[in-house]
Amino acid sequence: MEELVEFLAKSLVDKPDEVKIHTHERGDQTVLELEVAQDDLGKVIGRQGRTARAIRTLLAAAGQRSRRRYVLDIVD
Repeated sequence: MEELVEFLAKSLVDKPDEVKIHTHERGDQTVLELEVAQDDLGKVIGRQGRTARAIRTLLAAAGQRSRRRYVLDIVD
């Protein structure tokens, strides 16, 4: 899942080398923290959060196959 989020984020931002993903477990879910440059934060979130919602939807769909719940947190 990290590779999926990393690929999507790097495709959206101007500074792909500053994209970092940190993973940790929280109960029965896996939390993916997406860290991007301050200038690219708006590109990852999108208008009214549409881009972030789309990434979260893809994570949920991909998580169905592995029967695991994934949560995306976007940090700057």
